[in-house]
Amino acid sequence: MGERVVHSFHPHWKRLVLPAFALLVVVAASSAAIYFIPRDYEYAGYAYIAVAVVSVVALVLWSFLPYLRWKTTSYTLTTHRFNISTGILSKSADDIPLTKVNSVSSDQTFAERLFGCGTLVVESASDNGEITLKDVPRIQTVRAELFRLVEDAADGEIDGR
Repeated sequence: MGERVVHSFHPHWKRLVLPAFALLVVVAASSAAIYFIPRDYEYAGYAYIAVAVVSVVALVLWSFLPYLRWKTTSYTLTTHRFNISTGILSKSADDIPLTKVNSVSSDQTFAERLFGCGTLVVESASDNGEITLKDVPRIQTVRAELFRLVEDAADGEIDGR
C-alpha cells in the first residue's frame, strides 16, 4: 500500500501571540514618536527616518521572523513516518519511521490545556533519538493517532487502516 498523509499541522497559534503584541506596540510607539517630533525641528526629516528604520527593524525581528518560523515549521504524520520540517531560508527535515518509534508521550501545563496544545515527546530507535515538539495543537488527538499508527506499523498493518 502507498503512503498517505494522516495529519499535517503547524505549531499552535499561541506562538503568534507575542509577535502580534509586538506588532501593536511597535506601531503605537512609532506613531507616537512621529506625532511628537516637532515639525519645526531642524532635523525632523532625520528623526522621521530614524523612527522608520528602528520600527522596521523591530517589526522584522519581533513580528515577521517569528511568523515565518511558525509558518515554515510543519509536522506531517503519514502511515509510514513522522516528518518534522523547519527552516526559513534553508530547510531541515527529520523523518522518523513509525517502525522505529519506541514511545510517545505528551505533557501539558494548565495554560496549554486551556489552549488545547502541549509538548509531544517521540522516542525512537533511529539516529534522531528523542525529539521534543513544543506547542503541538490538539495534542491528545495527535498523540492518539501517532500511537495507533505506531501500533499498526508494529503489527504489520502499514497502511494505517
